[in-house]
Amino acid sequence: MKLLILNGPNLNLLGLREPEIYGSATYHDLLALIQSTAQTLGLEATVYQSNHEGDLIDQIQAARGVYDGIVFNPAAYTHTSVALLDALLAVRIPTVEVHLSDLSQREAFRQISYIRPACIATFTGLGIRGYQRGMEFLWRYLLRSGDCLLYT
Repeated sequence: MKLLILNGPNLNLLGLREPEIYGSATYHDLLALIQSTAQTLGLEATVYQSNHEGDLIDQIQAARGVYDGIVFNPAAYTHTSVALLDALLAVRIPTVEVHLSDLSQREAFRQISYIRPACIATFTGLGIRGYQRGMEFLWRYLLRSGDCLLYT
């Protein structure tokens, strides 16, 4: 089983950017947690981060036929990007939305997610552990549905 872990703008600055909101864990800590979780679940996880919307769309489109699922933190693009929604709807890959902070406790504009309609679940407000929970959820979902690609 292969998962694509996508990270949007400014997530590469974890630990530096507003730690009172996003926590003190660094991007390196996040990468280590993702790889540890992948190893525990017996799956392959590829991580990609970009500050550019088009790059994220390209990654989503290229994921079709390669990845079984996507764990996606679109960051600020969550609240602005219909293009990311359209890309997710087009490729029809099971996707889990993840956010470090609790969006329901943030500014009104941050409580709107344009990508949520394309997602099977959302994890919000759990810090980097939200990625772990999202990966575990997606792993169980894919095993139950039998929608995993076969790799040889």
